[in-house]
Order: sequence, then C-alpha cells, then structure tokens
Amino acid sequence: MGRGKVEIRRIENKTTRQVTFTKRRNGLLKKAYELSLLCDAEVALIIFSGGGRLFEFSSSSCMYKILERYRTCNYNSPEATPPAENEINYQEYLKLKTRLEYLQSSQRNILGEDLGPLTMRELEQIENQIDISLKHIRTRKNKVLLDELYDLKSKVTMNHELQIILTLYCMLLLLIYWQNDVLQEQELLDQNKDLRKKLHDISCAENALHMSWQDGGHGSSSGHAIKTTYPGLLQRPEHDSSMQIGYIFLHGHRFNPPN
Repeated sequence: MGRGKVEIRRIENKTTRQVTFTKRRNGLLKKAYELSLLCDAEVALIIFSGGGRLFEFSSSSCMYKILERYRTCNYNSPEATPPAENEINYQEYLKLKTRLEYLQSSQRNILGEDLGPLTMRELEQIENQIDISLKHIRTRKNKVLLDELYDLKSKVTMNHELQIILTLYCMLLLLIYWQNDVLQEQELLDQNKDLRKKLHDISCAENALHMSWQDGGHGSSSGHAIKTTYPGLLQRPEHDSSMQIGYIFLHGHRFNPPN
C-alpha cells in the first residue's frame, strides 16, 4: 500500500510547530551548506522564527557582501561586483564596529563587570591600566589643588599688603596731627613765657613805683632805676596834672599818691 500525501498547511499545535520548525530549519541550513560546498556557490540564508528569532547562513565570511551583490545585481551580467566605494565603506564600518565593541568591553571590565571569561594576564593588564589612570587622575588633582592654593595665597598676600599700606597711612596721619599739636603747644608755651616775662616786668615796675612813692620821690637812686627801666613812663608827681585830683593810673592799675 502506497504512502499517503501529506497536506502542507499551518500546524496548529504550538509545541509540534516548534519541533517541526527546528527539524526543517536544520535540514535547510544543511542543504544550503552542501550546495555552497559542492557547487562553489555563494549562498545566503536568512530565517526568522515565529517568535522573531533570527537564524542565518552565509557561504562567505560576510553576509553583507552577498546581500550587496544581490542588491546591485545586473541580470544581464551575472558576474557584476559591488562598487569599490561600497566595499571601502563596509570595511570602515567593520573596523569601527569592532573598535566600539572592544571599547565597550574594556569599559565594562574596568568597572568590574564581565570579568569571568578573562585570563590572569588580561586581569593584570586591566589592573595596570587602572593604576596608570589613577596616577594621571591624582596628578591632575594635585595640580588643580596647587593652583587653587596659589590663587588663595596671592589674594591673602594682596590683602596683607593693602593692610600694611593702610596702617602706614594711618600712622602718617597720626604723626602729622601729633606734630601739629606739638607745634601748637610750643607756640602756646612761648606765648605764655612772653606773657610771664611781661607780667614780671610790670610787677617790678609797680614795686619800683611803690617804693618811689614811699620815699617821697627824693631818692635819686630809686628814681634813676625807674627812669632806666621805663624811660618816659614815669615823671615826677608834681608835674603830672593827674596828681592834682589825688590819683593816677598805670596800665589799668590805680595808685594813690603818698601823704
């Protein structure tokens, strides 16, 4: 009895559908590999599962080259190749992508992540790199700190110099005031000395005048002393008209004539 024809339609059972997908996918990938190997053909196979998972196969080292060839294919000349510019751009893209992946991996390793697959030598390299980075950071930190300290010291020095200038200015003003006070005091002392001398001379004149009145104006020596001390100031009483009314004034002082 012959084998019946199996109807090709969607498998409703999810588990059965997944098992069937896995088996047929593996078979398809195997056939694509055999085709590229036996016939020296460029084969590209792209599969997306029902859940959106990607499976692919490329007979060459790069799927992009086959897809680019397919996109620019000219059916009248099957041997057409992609433009050289696209190839250069793609190679640059691969380099940048590899560099980016390496930097991301290095960053994670420096942060202490994904260290499990690393060997002892790789761990030592990361440790040395971290030590070098720390040295650079400390050097930069110390430089910034020294710059800040220098700026602060400059400001303090400037303020100190300003304080010294203000202090000297105040001292100069005090010295000027003190000199003025000393000069004024000396001037007052000189004036006081002159006044004392004048008062002393006036007192001596008054005493001499009083003695002359007591002697009756007949003592030649006393009269000569008075005349010598203040010439023209004192005259004999009998010739003074003020004596006729019984008194005289000398520099604002009243003197009564002797009886």
